[in-house]
Amino acid sequence: MEWKNLLCEKRDQICIVSINRPQSLNALNVDTLVELGQVFTQLSHDEQTRAVIITGVGDKAFVSGADINQFTELKAIDAPGFSRHGQYVFRQIETLGKPTIAAVNGYALGGGCELALACTLRVATEKARLGLPEVSLGLIPGYGGTQRLPRLVGKGRGLEMILTGEMIDAQESYRIGLVNKVVPATQLLDTCLELANNILRNGPLALKMALQAVNYGLNVDLETGMQIESNLFGLCFATQDREEGIKAFLGKRKPVFRGQ
Repeated sequence: MEWKNLLCEKRDQICIVSINRPQSLNALNVDTLVELGQVFTQLSHDEQTRAVIITGVGDKAFVSGADINQFTELKAIDAPGFSRHGQYVFRQIETLGKPTIAAVNGYALGGGCELALACTLRVATEKARLGLPEVSLGLIPGYGGTQRLPRLVGKGRGLEMILTGEMIDAQESYRIGLVNKVVPATQLLDTCLELANNILRNGPLALKMALQAVNYGLNVDLETGMQIESNLFGLCFATQDREEGIKAFLGKRKPVFRGQ
């Protein structure tokens, strides 16, 4: 299927989804959010795709933010629904059950930073800039930024970024744990592909359960999180992949996982 605002490319078991609005620095409008939701609905059912890389077209922006033109006529009564739509799409990405990697190739501001936060991992170029500048518009982040950023980098650092609205560079993003790697622009996609392939060497069901354990465990108290982990650990023992993994380890060979 062809998309108006997205490009999708398959590299073996990895799908590369690119926001394709370079004329507006890949700003997210409603149509793009709808398409993202549709793509990730398809990917959730695509057994041939085991990982996803999200990036932006061009060398200036990953996603520069939400399309501010949409805010000029947005009414207060409609704004919560506008926010919930973006939150829903980003939650689809976060709970896909497959690793997602944000290839941050430039500005990742506002909704762009929130999109990156919804991904499993983030790799940035040396010239990337990340931030949540909504307060400078008299707004607050509405696509999950107030919730995900403090969970990722800590309350104090997260609040500093949210309340000042200032951008930070790639190295500072790496220092505080906002991004996992910083690489030259020419190496960005290859680094993300290598990272995805390193992950995909492991059992697909184990990866799915590990993602669930972390994503759901972070939102509950420690004891409940431990119970979630134990239950998912137990489910692993009902899989053929677990049998294959242990046999391969004992037999000193590489496992052949089938996702069963």
